[in-house]
Amino acid sequence: MSAATKPASTADAQTMSGAEVVLRALKDNGVEVIFGYPGGAVLPIYDALFQQNAIRHILVRHEQAAVHAAEGYARSTGKVGCVLVTSGPGATNAVTGLVDALMDSIPVVCLTGQVPTHLIGNDAFQEADTTGITRPATKHNYLVKKSSDLARVVHEAFYVARSGRPGPVVIDLPKDILINKAPYTEPPQTEHRSYRPQTKPDAEQIRKAVRLLKAARKPIVYAGGGVINSGPEASRLLGEFVRMTGFPCTNTLMGLGAFPAQDPLFLGMLGMHGTYEANLAMHGCDVMLNIGARFDDRVTGRLNAFSPNSRKIHADIDPSSINKNVPVEVPIVGDAGEVLAALIAEWKADGTAQDKPALAAWWRQIDEWRSKDCLRYRQEGRIIKPQHAVKRLYEITRELGRETFITTEVGQHQMWAAQYFGFDKPNRWMTSGGLGTMGYGLPAAMGVQIAHPDALVIDIAGEASILMNIQEMGTLAQYRLPVKVFILNNEYMGMVRQWQELLHGGRYSESYSAALPDFVKLAESFHAVGMRAETADDLDRVIREMIAVDKPVIADICVAKDENCFPMIPSGAAHNEMILGPEQEGGVAGVTDEGKVLV
Repeated sequence: MSAATKPASTADAQTMSGAEVVLRALKDNGVEVIFGYPGGAVLPIYDALFQQNAIRHILVRHEQAAVHAAEGYARSTGKVGCVLVTSGPGATNAVTGLVDALMDSIPVVCLTGQVPTHLIGNDAFQEADTTGITRPATKHNYLVKKSSDLARVVHEAFYVARSGRPGPVVIDLPKDILINKAPYTEPPQTEHRSYRPQTKPDAEQIRKAVRLLKAARKPIVYAGGGVINSGPEASRLLGEFVRMTGFPCTNTLMGLGAFPAQDPLFLGMLGMHGTYEANLAMHGCDVMLNIGARFDDRVTGRLNAFSPNSRKIHADIDPSSINKNVPVEVPIVGDAGEVLAALIAEWKADGTAQDKPALAAWWRQIDEWRSKDCLRYRQEGRIIKPQHAVKRLYEITRELGRETFITTEVGQHQMWAAQYFGFDKPNRWMTSGGLGTMGYGLPAAMGVQIAHPDALVIDIAGEASILMNIQEMGTLAQYRLPVKVFILNNEYMGMVRQWQELLHGGRYSESYSAALPDFVKLAESFHAVGMRAETADDLDRVIREMIAVDKPVIADICVAKDENCFPMIPSGAAHNEMILGPEQEGGVAGVTDEGKVLV
């Protein structure tokens, strides 16, 4: 039996209260900040927190927000985020955040309180079957029933959360386990007995991939959030590989920043609201290299029409993601950084010549698609176009040179942020991709600001989504966190309204927000600064003032109410069945199998 699994012995264990064991284990696993909300079942932990200074506690206003804050902290630092909530509703309120972290592969450890062990199953006050409820919501979960297991479980939870494909882990802690004495042992130095994710790729699969890539006439590199999760070195290696090969590169929503947006080899984001050139290149490629993405439906569109003529290589640390949605010719199991390093080494070692003339012809085709300028818009008159608001926010932050982190809520504003705010570094972009959780952006920004106190942190929001967790403005005030909330206010649930317009005959059922607050006064009521831009002439001034203020800010940007987010691949359509914006005559575009543009 390994040291990772053997019980503590009296010879090597210290004895302390269960709550103290938990905090000691958190500290030894590198936790510096925990986001939480107290309640009866976890008061022993809060009492122990009061008596130590190693771990900082951030008091949120809602348990869902605690998990999103931990996600923002984790996504921007590469560390494991940590959450502490009480039993019953405290745990159930956290479930949305846990599923969000699961879908987007964010490492989080969530400590939940539980009624004493002798009351479990008796419908005691604030009892819930937390492990049952969170089993499908987490990567793994635990219910600690023996004090002797406590330290091991906490250490193991952090290992599971950050290893392999990262994800959330729940530890359910009965109150008597926290009160009773328990042995403490240090984190194990040996490998886990059973969970050992494969990080190094198989050499033969790497050779197959390189042979396929060198023979490609129309290649594409498709990188996702797995590159970000692997760490900054993986993003550097991605850049090295793409520049070495001269291949076009596209990112998923979760992969933005893995490859610099300003690089001429970057085609922009792909998928439902991706660029024309990225989607048509994906449709028309003959060899596709997928690194750290999972072929989700927002990227693939209609599966039977997805990249129909390509030979596919898929590298992912999660074996269950390979051949799950899209069959591939060369599966590679491994960490994105390890895979990229191996591909670079094999590319250099392989003597096969690359088909440079074919690649040049492929780039001429891509440049023809690029000339469509699918993100073009016209900012005319006094009404602020939402695209213009995001673009000016990006341009002004670049001009000022501040280290900038962006979070978003969910909806049209999220897609405009992805399209118009260029990311040249990883870990600067925090958004809810897989679950699409409204209310994510404000608490996530809170977690980012805690992790990066001197950075500029901006939540690009919609007026509907921001209200989902608006109470966290109180947390910003309490901890003096100068997060900026940049609301694109069109008075609608914008993406719902867009789908109703395009797909449901303009029947705007329950998508108009008829009783919005005055966001300037709302900000002031939360001890923050409120600002408003009502015309295009106001915009730059408000952005600069918002950035200059060293306090939390809500900037209410009044934008065009009926603007739609384009390009758009309708649900169930293929990449070459895009709807383009009104700036592109004809509105719908595609390509023939020969690559000719159809408009």
